[in-house]
Amino acid sequence: MARITVLSIEQIADELKPLFRKFTLDYGDFTNQAGVLAHSPGAFRHLYGLLDEWRGHGTLPRRLVEIAVVTASRVNECSYCVGHHGAALVDLGLGPETVNGILDSEPPGLDDRDLLVRDYARLVTERAWGIRDRVFSDLKQHFSDQQIVELTVRIGVTILFNKLNQALQLDMEDSVSADVRSKNITVEPFLSGDDPGQPA
Repeated sequence: MARITVLSIEQIADELKPLFRKFTLDYGDFTNQAGVLAHSPGAFRHLYGLLDEWRGHGTLPRRLVEIAVVTASRVNECSYCVGHHGAALVDLGLGPETVNGILDSEPPGLDDRDLLVRDYARLVTERAWGIRDRVFSDLKQHFSDQQIVELTVRIGVTILFNKLNQALQLDMEDSVSADVRSKNITVEPFLSGDDPGQPA
């Protein structure tokens, strides 16, 4: 259960309602996240506004974006993001075995460009300080500077959402949980902060 009250659309400012509808209806059911993020109108406006901008005017194919998001979310073990974006990857034509094994050396269904994005997302998530120049040489064979910056920011935003979802223990919406089960996507359960094996 979320540690913060999930606001309904009736409880948020009118100026936020169009974005709220997009992230609870048009772009999928992110109701629990949207209802928590709305407690900070500035964060809601700018973070969701950035995602909305990319939806309309982003320079990267959605398949590659979702590969990056699922990879970062698998590394961070964020069940909320893996569930939402893993289901999206299945809708885009990849099998559940790819979503579940995205961190394997050679997941089925990924081509060289997909693997390059997967590997870059993992590097940014795990050790951004130590990425070698050759990685960028490889990226520049497929992507413009604008696309590389957009991809890097997208991965960074994913990491931010991973930590938000985990710290505040956001549950997947019932509709998303059902979708995840029907598509055979494996997600890691949240660990409770009251677990004796966890730091206080």
